[in-house]
Amino acid sequence: MEQRLAAVLAADMAGYSRLMEADEAGTLARLRTHRIELIDPAIEKNKGHLIKTTGDGMLVEFQSVTDAVKCAVEIQSRMKRRNADVAQDRRIEFRIGINLGDIIFEDDDIFGDGVNIAARIEQLADVGGICVTAAVAMQVADRLEVSIEDLGEKMLKNISRPIHLFRVALEGTLPVFPETADAGRSVSKPAIVVLPFDNMSGDPDQEFFADGLTEDIITELSRRHELFVISRNSSFVYKNQPVNVREVAEKLGAQYLVEGSVRKIGDRVRVTVQLIDAVNDAHIWADKYDRRLDDIFAIQDEVTSAIAATLPGRVEAAQRDLLARTKPANMAAYECALAAKVLHHRSTVADNRQARALIDRAVALDPGYAHAHAWRACILGQAWVHGWCDDKDAAWAEIVSELDRALALDDNDADVHRILAAVNVNNNALTTARYHQERALSLNPNYDLVVVQQGELLMWLGRPEEGIEWIRKAMQLNPHHPVRFWSHLGKACFSARQYGESIEAFMHLSVMDHAQHAFVAACYGCLGDDIAAQAHMAKVRALAPEFDIDAFLATQHYVQESDLQRLRNGLVKAGAGSGSVASEIAAQ
Repeated sequence: MEQRLAAVLAADMAGYSRLMEADEAGTLARLRTHRIELIDPAIEKNKGHLIKTTGDGMLVEFQSVTDAVKCAVEIQSRMKRRNADVAQDRRIEFRIGINLGDIIFEDDDIFGDGVNIAARIEQLADVGGICVTAAVAMQVADRLEVSIEDLGEKMLKNISRPIHLFRVALEGTLPVFPETADAGRSVSKPAIVVLPFDNMSGDPDQEFFADGLTEDIITELSRRHELFVISRNSSFVYKNQPVNVREVAEKLGAQYLVEGSVRKIGDRVRVTVQLIDAVNDAHIWADKYDRRLDDIFAIQDEVTSAIAATLPGRVEAAQRDLLARTKPANMAAYECALAAKVLHHRSTVADNRQARALIDRAVALDPGYAHAHAWRACILGQAWVHGWCDDKDAAWAEIVSELDRALALDDNDADVHRILAAVNVNNNALTTARYHQERALSLNPNYDLVVVQQGELLMWLGRPEEGIEWIRKAMQLNPHHPVRFWSHLGKACFSARQYGESIEAFMHLSVMDHAQHAFVAACYGCLGDDIAAQAHMAKVRALAPEFDIDAFLATQHYVQESDLQRLRNGLVKAGAGSGSVASEIAAQ
């Protein structure tokens, strides 16, 4: 048990019982969407810790009062905009209360007077409003640009003393994004400008390196069709000029700015880069690259590749936190596609179902959105692979149709070809997959998802050592890579007979599914560690009680029979099966 001072945010959904009675399934679906797209990202962004949720509410703990209020303001302001075109009797709205006090932490839950007060004052908040105690109001009065209204002292249920309360006024607290240069497009992608990197070396000869690096970053980011990149001619207007972030953003129609510097120190060069939310003048991501000055052009290529691989992911993460747009209908298409991607990567049947609903909405809102059509095929493909569809033949026909549509709309989108390659791998059409994979790689050689897929494809083709190199390259390109990259590396190492390295790669996963446990079990089986092999096979059966070795092997796509046989043998040694296979092993 631990006791410490903390800010507690209590939120409750207004009219929950009425909404559930009128439309239970629809209410739960809409509430889940708000959680995925808005509430959970806002809590994470503001460094909150979600303690628990109830059917219609939640408790969140913050170490900073300022972060708690910022989170509450963001949630309520954005919910108000979301509800603007929703009928009054169908709106999902919250009351929020925030208190600062001593909290008892025990068994992943929180207790104490501080929690009780937060829950009580939440009930006194306006629908869509925020109510705070005096301790909270004093902390944020001079730190945040919000209006605080005194509500006086109130008696709360089961609290013996009166509590001085305040109301946080939401009007005008969040800025509205300016019109972007992309406003005329059918889908409003996040607009980004790369400002000329500063030469901090005091060496005029390094000027060409700083300019070349900036131009290369602009070129590489332009390959990413989910971004709208402001041209070099526009950004270089600000070379060697003091920059006001908001003014530049407004003039160029950018939501995000990239700025950086180059400094030569002896025989080394240091490049720093940062991504800025231009609307709020907030730093989203920053990194630095220290390299020996052996080959200035090699350094330029390496740093460009690293930034181009990492930065789009940072932009996408930040976009989940933003809602204000200039054209709500079209922006909803982008946002639905973004939320669908997040759900897709969770790889569960429930998340896949929700992802399909969101991507269907994106395509309906903007039929000409190639990226959405490609991702619809990808999400349907996930359902096809895992058997989460009633009619696999009909689902496959729909996948092919979506990819044909995406390709017709935009043959130069690396994601379209990447997904075409992935779907063809799952259909065991590896020759076709290889064509699309090479096309994706030529369109965007620094896209980490394309690079890691190249490694995976080489593994299936019987060249796992080369595959390992590509997968590790993807990890180097994007140090913030998805966790699933470790799974790709583990499988490739198994195929290369590097069983120890394979196990180590899988151990980077905080949670493993039954297929990943199966590979680890096979590794230990091949190493002759019966106890460890059987332990992981037990986890396989716990996660997939109907696990069948032949059905599992049918989901693999090895070209060489020897690769498939080695996996089979490892699983049998781990206790996955018997019969004719056991006889084969005994004869070896």
